[in-house]
Amino acid sequence: MKVMITVTHLLGTGHLSRALTLGRAFHAAGDEVLIVSGGRPAPHLDRAGLGWLQLPPLASDGVNFTRLLDDRDQEASAGYLEARLTGLRRALASFAPDVLITELFPFGRRSLSEEFLTLLETSRDLRRRPVILSSIRDILAPPSKPKKADRAEAIVTEFYDAVLVHSDPTATTLDRSWPVTPALAAKLRYTGYVAPPAPRPHPEDAGTGEILVSAGGGAVGDPIFHAALAAARLTPDLAWRLLVGGHDLDRIAALRAEAPANAKVEPARPDFRQMLPLAAASVSMCGYNTAMDLLQAGPPAVLIPFDAGKEVEQGLRAASLATLPGIKVLPAAELTPTRLIDALATVIAAGPRHDTTLQFDGAARSVAIAHQMAKAGT
Repeated sequence: MKVMITVTHLLGTGHLSRALTLGRAFHAAGDEVLIVSGGRPAPHLDRAGLGWLQLPPLASDGVNFTRLLDDRDQEASAGYLEARLTGLRRALASFAPDVLITELFPFGRRSLSEEFLTLLETSRDLRRRPVILSSIRDILAPPSKPKKADRAEAIVTEFYDAVLVHSDPTATTLDRSWPVTPALAAKLRYTGYVAPPAPRPHPEDAGTGEILVSAGGGAVGDPIFHAALAAARLTPDLAWRLLVGGHDLDRIAALRAEAPANAKVEPARPDFRQMLPLAAASVSMCGYNTAMDLLQAGPPAVLIPFDAGKEVEQGLRAASLATLPGIKVLPAAELTPTRLIDALATVIAAGPRHDTTLQFDGAARSVAIAHQMAKAGT
């Protein structure tokens, strides 16, 4: 079977990371997979074994998701956006997928509605129409106006066979963040969380006893890094390690110059997940992939949800996790070095979390659902 996954990450790399995890699961099942990425390159993410098409990349202007920037940090022109559309059409025609998955749309990426709708309309008119699925995380950015939810539901009704909700419904259902009507509910398929296999402790014991500080792939995490370095200066008995995403060498160098002797600053590492089970604690935001890593690895954790602009997704997710032992939420507005130190003392005293009953086989379940629907000719 041939599976095409379209994804455009505009700020961090979480959306792309989750799409790649899905792609690897389809590949492991023997399917041919094409990832069509419309965000900026993220070379640290593993795409081995997967087909890949990079569209002319876009990024948001910070948290302003209505202003899209091209690869030169200029507002994307009409010609630039048309080149993306051309790439999408060609990929669809040449690859001819049995299953087409759009990541987040139509529940988000409204600024890219034209290209997603063009893709959906073209798919529907193919000689052999693919099964069309939307792939969404556990918690969405709630619609600011009812008409946005109505529009998303209308698109789902017209084009989609199902919506894959990558959540364990015993923990979080979609109606926590999005209005779910009976018509939409009929389209939902809860898959469990999409995550790689649970990490084994690092074979070289990297991260043992350290405070691991991570903040995604964008500069939005810099306040966390600066607060962590200030906290490190106040706690010379603790070992701190900052893992900086985005491979911005100037940014990393500036943070290193600020770091005390008990704090290491380095680029994000591919073995980060293996470091987590050995860490004294984790300090991070609360994006979907980060939450999965923490739930699986179980270290004490301080969560600082990203809430700039009108973002509420991470706050809702963090609130749902705060009931677990060894997890404390520190709102970004309250972040100071001393409050970070106090929060760390609380979670470290609680100790690591052990086995959980939550379902993390969402990638495999998504494959099974897609296969079943394609076989049935849905």
